[in-house]
Amino acid sequence: MNTTFEGKTSTGKDEWLTPPEIVKALGHFDLDPCAPINAPWQLADRCYTIEDDGLKQTWFNRVWCNPPYGQKNMLKFVKRCIEHRNATLLTFARTDTRLFHEFIFPNATAILFIKGRLKFYHVNGQQADCAGAPSCLIAFNNYNAWKLCTSGIEGYYVNLRNTPQP
Repeated sequence: MNTTFEGKTSTGKDEWLTPPEIVKALGHFDLDPCAPINAPWQLADRCYTIEDDGLKQTWFNRVWCNPPYGQKNMLKFVKRCIEHRNATLLTFARTDTRLFHEFIFPNATAILFIKGRLKFYHVNGQQADCAGAPSCLIAFNNYNAWKLCTSGIEGYYVNLRNTPQP
């Protein structure tokens, strides 16, 4: 199992790009606050990089969020998604963690647990090995929950609020 995926390796690498077909299946996004500096593709109309510090910028409209997976930054981005509401977040499906029990489960609208393990990409556009853990997509409002439900992404969809979809 490749657990070096989860954070910095001996080379200092800490950027893992979302497979573009995942975002394509979810539709149009207006903002990506966690984009790489030299992205081989763009996942939203507007992108903030680490140089912009997406946590300090104004978030607007529909947000795609694949944050750094380190514990400290992940929590900050989850809290920002909760505050903004119109967001979909990608993270590892570690449902036993404080992050899920204290922040995601009480605040998210729905979760799509992706079947299998994603193969993320390096910033040069090359596909990496399988991730070190299963992933999930988390929606923070009804529209994004509906997009998860109707995306065609293989996995198990859970509506946490029993809310009707738009």
